[in-house]
Amino acid sequence: MKLMAFALVAGSSLLAGVLLAQQSDPQPTCRMCPATYIDSSEVDAYVKKAMTEKLTDQQIRDVEIGKAHIGVGVVHRPRLTAPAADSVAEHDLVSEVYHVISGSGTLVTGADLVNMKRRPADLETVRLFNGPGNNASAIRNPVSREINAGDVVVIPAGTGHYFTRIDDHITYLMIRMDPDKVTPLKDEAASRAYLAKPAR
Repeated sequence: MKLMAFALVAGSSLLAGVLLAQQSDPQPTCRMCPATYIDSSEVDAYVKKAMTEKLTDQQIRDVEIGKAHIGVGVVHRPRLTAPAADSVAEHDLVSEVYHVISGSGTLVTGADLVNMKRRPADLETVRLFNGPGNNASAIRNPVSREINAGDVVVIPAGTGHYFTRIDDHITYLMIRMDPDKVTPLKDEAASRAYLAKPAR
């Protein structure tokens, strides 16, 4: 009986040790995946293209990282004195991080949206950049912040956001986190091909 009890204790200890070792030795979710490098000259080319062709949102890359896709884009917005109707944007599945490169403006955010309207599924930004979501006419209990060059903003999926004023322009690097992989991948070759011809 003592021998059986010892065996049970020893077996339990061994199992606990194996489980603990598995927890402390996690495996990569993206095995053997390469890093992605984007040269500053490529970012500059997207900014120039935005200004020349009057584009707002462009995706530079969309990469596989195992459990998610990560998008990297550039957004350039010209001077804005007042927002257009229904300009509040919300993305159901994709979270965004802004890093302001240049310019400044007033960004308004919040989760309680007024008069939501579904964004068309065939809209380029829905298909390629930020997946399904809504537009709205306003945000209840909004947070309004002036953002400037160097500032960073994190906008979770489901949070409404829009600019109410842009002084001269605002240009920002956009990082998109897409855990549901609703956006298509885009590699360096596709980026170079895009830059080589007019977007429209």
